[in-house]
Amino acid sequence: MRAIIVSTALIAAVLAPLPAAAQSFSPGYEFLKAVRDRDGDAVTDALSQPGTIIVNTRDIASGESALHIVTQRRDAVWIRFLTAKGANPNIEDKNGTTPLQVAASLGFVEGIEALVKAGARVDVTNSSGETPLISAIHRRDPAMIRLLVKNGANPDRNDNSGRSARDYAQLASGNTQLLEALDSGQQGADGASRSYGPELR
Repeated sequence: MRAIIVSTALIAAVLAPLPAAAQSFSPGYEFLKAVRDRDGDAVTDALSQPGTIIVNTRDIASGESALHIVTQRRDAVWIRFLTAKGANPNIEDKNGTTPLQVAASLGFVEGIEALVKAGARVDVTNSSGETPLISAIHRRDPAMIRLLVKNGANPDRNDNSGRSARDYAQLASGNTQLLEALDSGQQGADGASRSYGPELR
């Protein structure tokens, strides 16, 4: 009988609720949840802790950062806020995808502008070697193409299939606007105008 009582006590102890402290989630989890919930007060409180690097915390399952989350919801205000607080614009999720690649796949031009201003690399590639510029060509989006080229995207960088943004533009039907956007030129670091391909004089 005593053995049964002891066993019952052990089972009760195992099934007892955990103390409140043990049930709490990690600060990183709470931060990402606050970002998802658009809880500005909670996010600001988390970022105001001295020496914190929580702004670049990543989801354990997906590897997504706060910047991935706000880019996916097309929220340029939060992109600017987070990058001003030190969010890394080149952070990758578990698939190697950066926030800029997310913005390009969505055609989110304002997000691309904010990320580029924060220092995002424009020629990053995804697992198939596709650059944001190639995404813009596939979307047939001249405004995004011009923005990326202006900020240094290379129209002649190949993906894993060996095709470049220029190749895809040439293959597209009614491609005049796409090719014109590719050749719209860009301002170099020295202020000189550059364009890819031959210059007609």
